[in-house]
Amino acid sequence: WTISMGYIKKMIEQEIPGVYVLSVMIGKNIVEDTENGFFSDVNEQVSMVCNQLAQDPKLKGGYNAMGFSQGAQFLRAVAQRCPSPPMKNLISVGGQHQGVYGLPRCPGESSKICDMIREALNKEAYLGWFQKHLVQAQYWHDPLNDDLYKKYSRFLADINQERAVNETYKKNLQQLEKFVMVKFLQDSVVDPVDTEWFGFLKTGQAKETETLQESVLYKEDRLGLAAMDKAGKLVFLATEGDHLQFKEEWFKANLLPYLH
Repeated sequence: WTISMGYIKKMIEQEIPGVYVLSVMIGKNIVEDTENGFFSDVNEQVSMVCNQLAQDPKLKGGYNAMGFSQGAQFLRAVAQRCPSPPMKNLISVGGQHQGVYGLPRCPGESSKICDMIREALNKEAYLGWFQKHLVQAQYWHDPLNDDLYKKYSRFLADINQERAVNETYKKNLQQLEKFVMVKFLQDSVVDPVDTEWFGFLKTGQAKETETLQESVLYKEDRLGLAAMDKAGKLVFLATEGDHLQFKEEWFKANLLPYLH
């Protein structure tokens, strides 16, 4: 089944009595929220979310975060940039932590928008306007143009320490108790699917992939992920199904424990 945030919120509330669930909306309403999923500045979105969390008295003792699809890498940016209130567990459900190089198909009915976006990304993902206004461009990772990616990617290259090592990001991410990454084994939306476990295409070509553990990011431990892995803080889960398609029983058995 396909999920809605409202459904997930209700299910968590039913399963964990007394839990407080904040569903973060970017924009004033559903339409604005959906548009912001395509057209807006991710760095600004992350700041907005940080402010929203900081102003919520119910979260000041810390909270668990769950991000779906691109929301997962945005929440990781929140963990890295905004340590207060403290994020305890981060659950990434089909997130794209090394970005994407391809937009095989868009979720939902936005296929026209999708075709336009795909064309733009292939040609001009690293141009200023796209980097500021087209959400997908801000985590577009072109392995054939690594220097352009490192230089011009305003969001992803920053949170993934591609230009320089920001020690604060590294320290903040390591405050997490668990960083859980869910990969969908038949994902037809995310390309390459390895990004859901923080892997990606090897630089300089677009066929062979590498795991997180094989990457420079991990080997040089630029973000603290190797240290977290050794400490048992990284959890890699896989489930059958296409992008964000999972069974409720699977969700309850595998993800709910990290929300208690």
